[in-house]
Amino acid sequence: MYKKCGISANGKSFIPLLFAGDINVYSMARAFHEAYGVCSKAYGKYFTGPCVNSKIIDYTADPKAEDPVRFLELVRAFASAHPQETILLIGCGDSYVELASLYKGSYPANVVAPYIDVDLMRTLIHKERFYDFCKRSGVDYPDTYVHRQEQGFHFTLPFDGPFIVKPSSGIEYWAHPFHTQKKVYKVDTTEQVCSILAEIYGSGYDDSVIIQNFIPGDDSHMRVLTGYSDRSGRVVMMCLGHVLLEEHTPHGIGNHAVILTESDRELVERYRILLDDMKYEGFFNFDIKYDCRDDRYKAFEINTRQGRSNYYVTASGANVARYLVEDHLDHAVLPYRCVDADSLWLVVPRKVAFEYVKEEKYRTRMKQLIRVDRWVNPLYYPADNGLRKRVALAKNQLGHFIKFKKYLEKQ
Repeated sequence: MYKKCGISANGKSFIPLLFAGDINVYSMARAFHEAYGVCSKAYGKYFTGPCVNSKIIDYTADPKAEDPVRFLELVRAFASAHPQETILLIGCGDSYVELASLYKGSYPANVVAPYIDVDLMRTLIHKERFYDFCKRSGVDYPDTYVHRQEQGFHFTLPFDGPFIVKPSSGIEYWAHPFHTQKKVYKVDTTEQVCSILAEIYGSGYDDSVIIQNFIPGDDSHMRVLTGYSDRSGRVVMMCLGHVLLEEHTPHGIGNHAVILTESDRELVERYRILLDDMKYEGFFNFDIKYDCRDDRYKAFEINTRQGRSNYYVTASGANVARYLVEDHLDHAVLPYRCVDADSLWLVVPRKVAFEYVKEEKYRTRMKQLIRVDRWVNPLYYPADNGLRKRVALAKNQLGHFIKFKKYLEKQ
């Protein structure tokens, strides 16, 4: 059943308005459809990805959707066309989230943008400033050196390689594309670090660059922590995922491919205190890695939004759409929940997952969860199985065999 608008528990009508066109959008739209039967509206830059030909998303490609003026026009026009419904504005990419926060005072009265103020957001998503915040708050993060363009290439790093190199500002970085551009770089020598710095700054990027000591360990040392803080600035839900496999393409490196939901209340509590202290509001997502050298979990970054793997939370029994609706439409007092239900989330074929997840204890757990049907690939939704979508999804899944063989086996 497909509805033009959703109805909250208190009888308030709403429409989700999503920005971007990737699995993040699709996962949010699926959560809304599962909970309320509503079809979401979505805008993205390109007519490609899982939102195309979907029955649960009315998707429009607009090449200028990320342009601030055009973004505001789209939100205002959609809100004006649906004056009787509350419009839940949800960004599913960093640039859209920043725009959603930036214009909070400029939307029609029926628009809800569940985000922190843009100044705090810019502080948190800027990696250099985020690490300063971690230092003050007692949250562990990797050994880090901050490089600025005016320093040139004569500097001494305070730790040995291998090194991780990444921009402080992802939004600024991707606004200056170049041929060898990657999301994150891993190299062994300072000479290689300098070569990467030259390429990054040569593209026109002029913010700082983060250089870190590489934390040893494969993808299974990664954790993802996703949650939601209500409009009063209180964390009401947290869900920890144990990443078993990531993507390894140049632009997709670090994107989650296989996740097991797990419980570590001590670790989760540390981040809950951090967020409550700053009166954070809305969805959040932390990338964390376990460092076996000192037995600590170290934060890489925070996303001031739900991550692209957010459906692992919904699949674990905490539907992310319900938190938004119950908080902002029904003004419910939500109890704190640390999600600990066992489930398996993956966006690659099971054969790929079992081929590249190497540790037998994880493979055994994956088999157990599949056997009792506690697993999900969010892209396969029985309520959204049109022929064109199924064909596109089959091509997408087959492509993972090629990508993992090309980019992971050669490492």
